[in-house]
Amino acid sequence: MSDEPALMSLTEVAQAIAAKQLSSHEVTRSCLHRIAQWQPRLNAFMSLEAEAALKAADEADAALAKGNNRGPLHGVPLAHKDMYYDAGKVVTCGSLIRRDFVATSTATALQRLKDAGSIRLGSLQMVEFAYGPTGHNFHYGAVHNPWGFGHITGGSSSGSGSAVAARLTFAALGSDTGGSIRMPAHFCGVTGLKTTYGRISRAGAMPLSQSLDTVGPLARTVADCALLLGLMAGADPEDATASTAPVPDYMAATTTSLKGLKIGVPTAFYVDDLDPEVARVLDNSIAVLKREGADIVKVELPDQRQLTSACQLVLAVEATAFHKRWLIERPQDYGPQVLMRLQNGLAIPGVTYLEALRWRGPALAAHIAATAGVDAVLAPIAPVAAPSSAESDVGNSPGAEAIIQRLTRFTRPINYLGLPSLSIPSGFTKSGLPVGMQLIGRCFDEATLLGIGAAFQRATDFHEKVPKLP
Repeated sequence: MSDEPALMSLTEVAQAIAAKQLSSHEVTRSCLHRIAQWQPRLNAFMSLEAEAALKAADEADAALAKGNNRGPLHGVPLAHKDMYYDAGKVVTCGSLIRRDFVATSTATALQRLKDAGSIRLGSLQMVEFAYGPTGHNFHYGAVHNPWGFGHITGGSSSGSGSAVAARLTFAALGSDTGGSIRMPAHFCGVTGLKTTYGRISRAGAMPLSQSLDTVGPLARTVADCALLLGLMAGADPEDATASTAPVPDYMAATTTSLKGLKIGVPTAFYVDDLDPEVARVLDNSIAVLKREGADIVKVELPDQRQLTSACQLVLAVEATAFHKRWLIERPQDYGPQVLMRLQNGLAIPGVTYLEALRWRGPALAAHIAATAGVDAVLAPIAPVAAPSSAESDVGNSPGAEAIIQRLTRFTRPINYLGLPSLSIPSGFTKSGLPVGMQLIGRCFDEATLLGIGAAFQRATDFHEKVPKLP
């Protein structure tokens, strides 16, 4: 057991609290100690509720002493992306417009984690209205990468990626509409799960794109993600798009072997224009999976560029539709980058939007046919490790827009198809920046991805690396 509880994984610390090897108070104080050290450098938290968290931890310890275990996360302190409504709490959504918005209800995903016994540390920074892939925020400042303070965290779940990587919270909810869980996981060296569309209820989560939004966790290990998914997944009367499909035993899936599994590696697109260090990590990851018993085969996927374009069209129109009233009444309260992206959505014809939606079914059918012989597809999340904050700042760098388009090209197709994708830490560059890979699966088959990812983490230690303060 670690001398510093905050360095443990979610599953480890939950088991230690349940076994009374550690108290919730000890664990919470350990997290608060690291937050005090790191927050001034990272800007990962939007709000910190230290006193309330310690009080809740003491109550959790008292309940456990009386034999009242509230669930698998009893007494575990967590913080989440500041777009999940929590009744009575301010939820800014990373914006000026909602700076003083107090939620009157609690998001289903968040409530299910509370019902499992977790306690609240505060809320985490994010890109304004979750509309940006880098982590820059015009109103509240950029979140910094704990592996290199001058580099981006990825967005829009910027605070989630940074805080989990620095061991300030054991896990955090993110959201993924075009890569907003997987990119922070890749850039910050943590595990992230983009779930199948509809696998977790979106009720009470700030909407961005009704056809693309998904809820999912960022955590330190695949087992942590499996635990959280099992607690959150399932039907919800508050969200008609939440699937009624049975919820498997995801934790059991993390103990399976890779023997007999076929993992596809794309022949094009995802392997084109890779930075040499990302290409090296991809090759090394393939070698690990082979050693663990997986059969690696080549797969020819349909044109992924069309999927990326279709995803961007759908996202642009649906985001602008949600923001229509504020665009009319409060345009001055948006940051310039988000305002520009929302205004661009006004220029897309309705016919073009509907065509992009109608093509989704045939595109998914074509993908299913192309991957019928494999259990999952392995691909990079982005062609590069984390760029610098300066070069990716649209307001200050003339090449920033091209960088942003390059960063998101490997994630958007998966959102458009509604498929699950698991991001796993897979290596580091020579300069010490993390590199992740994504495992892309079949609809509602997160279990297979978790099994492959857990086997990879048993064979490697990239997910155990912890950044250090200079």
